[in-house]
Amino acid sequence: MRIAIFDFDGTVYANETFKVLMEHLKHHPTYHSNYRTFYRQILPLYIGYKTKIVSEATMKERSMQLYVNALGSLNQNELQHYFAELKASMQNDFNHEVVSRIHQHHTEGIFTMLVSGAYTPLLHAVTEGLPFDAIIGTEVPYTIDQQLDRQKSIYHIQGKRKNEKIMEALQSKDIDWTNSYAYGDSYSDLSVLELVGSPVAVKPKKRLAQIANERDWEII
Repeated sequence: MRIAIFDFDGTVYANETFKVLMEHLKHHPTYHSNYRTFYRQILPLYIGYKTKIVSEATMKERSMQLYVNALGSLNQNELQHYFAELKASMQNDFNHEVVSRIHQHHTEGIFTMLVSGAYTPLLHAVTEGLPFDAIIGTEVPYTIDQQLDRQKSIYHIQGKRKNEKIMEALQSKDIDWTNSYAYGDSYSDLSVLELVGSPVAVKPKKRLAQIANERDWEII
């Protein structure tokens, strides 16, 4: 079986999801009052990252945790609706060439996967209509009664954690890696891109662009 793995931020979606989420919370007609507390909590973390006291991986994971905590009064259905409100605006910024590749691979019978650090329910909401066979993202923890679980830590899917989740999802399948595809935009996607015979760099950032050029990878 051949597969095609797609990153989300910078690949399917042209922008950064977390910035959009911050603006969504800041201006939301119902939940905007939660923004100030969230901002006060995330600012020291961001300063720590900029001054190289906090690693990028830690900063991202902790930011995802703080955002969920800021929405602590929502249940699962309310959170899904909250993310779905972003569908139209985010789809306007999808990379049309990448979307075309998703449809092309699906038509060819290739197993299509979306693998991202963004929240899983957000990915499901905003990619509705795209033929993904599997979507892997950062899971939002819930209590047994479907409320957001602020006591359970977020496990942010980034770097080699993506590889772990991909292998977990495909463990029962016989994969033709040589004739498979992967799409990503940054150096953090390298471990996924190296899994396949046809890696594609999408508007790559400087470090990945250099590698893509050296290895003669396709660049969109």
